[in-house]
Amino acid sequence: MPSSLPSKELSLWLLPICGLLLLLYWNICVELGVNWYEDPNYSHGFLVPFLSAYFLWERWGEWKTTPASPSLWGIGFLGVGLCSLLVGLVGAELYTQRGSLIVVLAGLILLLYGWRSLWIVSFPLVFLGFMIPLPAIVVNAVAFPLQLFAAKVASASLFLLGLPVLREGNLIVLPGTTLEVAEACSGLRSLVSLLALGTVYGYFSQRALWKRWMLVILSIPIAIVANAFRVSGTGILAHFGGAEAAQGFYHTFEGWVVFVVAFLLLGVCGLILSHIGKQQAGHMVASTHGGCP
Repeated sequence: MPSSLPSKELSLWLLPICGLLLLLYWNICVELGVNWYEDPNYSHGFLVPFLSAYFLWERWGEWKTTPASPSLWGIGFLGVGLCSLLVGLVGAELYTQRGSLIVVLAGLILLLYGWRSLWIVSFPLVFLGFMIPLPAIVVNAVAFPLQLFAAKVASASLFLLGLPVLREGNLIVLPGTTLEVAEACSGLRSLVSLLALGTVYGYFSQRALWKRWMLVILSIPIAIVANAFRVSGTGILAHFGGAEAAQGFYHTFEGWVVFVVAFLLLGVCGLILSHIGKQQAGHMVASTHGGCP
């Protein structure tokens, strides 16, 4: 393969390649959209492709000015992606099928344009991972520890409030009812949503790379603690209003309120990080001018 390809030749290759991708992944993408529609925990998936497209558009100028330098390593990426697709289809593993699309896209970019172009679009590509629901093996491994943590925090909170409570594993026993911190209440899916939101917020609100990463990392404990207090609120509702009060509309509304509070906490963290940079810049300016106002 030559070290570079003319842009016209590349454009001729793109049309049949896009057609093949559409043929391979049409049903997978349709089922993914149905998953977003039916499961409110992953409804943010509808926004992910558009945000990824925006991140790509921001890099479009750099992309156009970067000369094409095709790499044969792209064939390896394509092989891994297509093998993942085949394994996912044979084993009926949705995450493997859906995730293979990102690997295939990375392989095509590397094969046609080279490493530099792949690096430019790496963030939009990786961000697409937020649109894919977590695999069952991850949910099963992580959800139960989160359930236990939420149950522990909720029972401790209720005890501090003077309410009679007994915890048995992920069960919270109250005088009038027993609450089970089920897998859906583990907070794992809301954690993924807040993690995606924290990534977007960090990207737009911070310039320094370490600050963006800090907001992404802070999204994890904030989401976990917020979910634990959500379970605590459910226990309070169940104690004073019965089991019916902890279900249906009130339970859903409480979840939205807690999620908004969690994002507000993340926003406060972002403001603090922003002021850290401003204070340092202010000190540098003051020292440059000899400390004069």
